[in-house]
Amino acid sequence: MDKLISYSCVGGVATLTMDDGKANAISPAMCSALNTDIDRAVSEAKVLVIRGRDDLFCGGFDLKIIRGDDEVLRNIMRDAGMALLKKIYLLPCPVIFAVTGHAVAMGALLILTGDMRIGLSGEFRVGLSETRIGLPLPVTGLEIARDRLNSNFFQRATINAEMFSPEDALAAGYLDEVVGKTDFDDLVVKASESLCDLDVDAFAETKRRVRQPILNRIASLEA
Repeated sequence: MDKLISYSCVGGVATLTMDDGKANAISPAMCSALNTDIDRAVSEAKVLVIRGRDDLFCGGFDLKIIRGDDEVLRNIMRDAGMALLKKIYLLPCPVIFAVTGHAVAMGALLILTGDMRIGLSGEFRVGLSETRIGLPLPVTGLEIARDRLNSNFFQRATINAEMFSPEDALAAGYLDEVVGKTDFDDLVVKASESLCDLDVDAFAETKRRVRQPILNRIASLEA
């Protein structure tokens, strides 16, 4: 597909819908498209919603690149992905992830950066599969997971690469709400309206005070 993301902005809410026709992989092209549309949303909207297509939010990094022979491209993709996580984690406007299905590996890390994570109930899996496929989790991902996941699930989620149903992902800290298909879009709208009522400057500064120390810790670990 030529267009990886559909963008709309209505009533102060910008919605980015990822759909690459496959696994919604966080490829270099998807990273670039997300960055462009996130910047547009920050300039046009009060609240940002990022969602996937039906039954799939994001399957993680592009496995063809991860398992390929081009080390330079692989490093470019990983670096772009980690930069994207940090960007969304500290974004000055509220970010809602509408988790429409499976959210695996980099997809699970993405939703950990959000301010409200709404999951669709169903036969879906949410989790960090990295150690199952021979990849150590990067420092950025680990520290964001440490911040957002409930502590008694942290080792299970990271070292043990446990995958969770949406309901169990709620308990683990990946999600804030889980609802059925009938109520899913309505809840996303209600959450968007509620977050639109927040004071823009107060929200941004409070978020910075809460999350900047985590980014500082990441920087010190990566140094």
